[in-house]
Amino acid sequence: MTAYILLALFWGIYYSLHTLLASLAFKNKIRSKMGTAYPWYRLLYSLFSAVGLLAILVYGAMIEKRILLANTDFTTYLAYMFAAFGTIIIVKSMKHFSLSSFVGLKPHDDLEERPEFVRKGMHAYVRHPLYAGLLLIFLGFFFFDPVLASLIHLICLIIYLPMGIYFEEKKLIQLYGKSYTQYKKEVPALFPRKFRG
Repeated sequence: MTAYILLALFWGIYYSLHTLLASLAFKNKIRSKMGTAYPWYRLLYSLFSAVGLLAILVYGAMIEKRILLANTDFTTYLAYMFAAFGTIIIVKSMKHFSLSSFVGLKPHDDLEERPEFVRKGMHAYVRHPLYAGLLLIFLGFFFFDPVLASLIHLICLIIYLPMGIYFEEKKLIQLYGKSYTQYKKEVPALFPRKFRG
């Protein structure tokens, strides 16, 4: 059981650092220390996110498996369906962004170069399509490998999302002001109210 507690703890640390490192206050402090190297901060942040995510998933896979559901054709179908929908949502939500800037391969000062406020495409239906897609992928992962570690991955994400959204939107309101406040009133965070024709 200790391994599963550690898994949940690792997720807590990962999500806390993920939120802290993306905050405007932290970025301003880092920029004052990094100086002209700051445009590379986004790439370092992306590498940390990717390596941290992979490390936690590998650790979860190494834990002795406690099976929660029988693996059937139906659960496998659900796994692929949820993962596919999640991937499609993430890919479509990135359509209006520069992937090289988002990941940090194109160095830039994201405190000076404010990204465009996007509310078209997937962002017309939900404010956080990346989170929505990730939630579906984690759900699909659970059905693909229905063990306790997979359930902990999913539960930790579900617990984090309201907090992650709260802090991210606090930052977005600082950046875009009333435009984002109005957007919040009109568009739900994760689950679309309706699909436009």
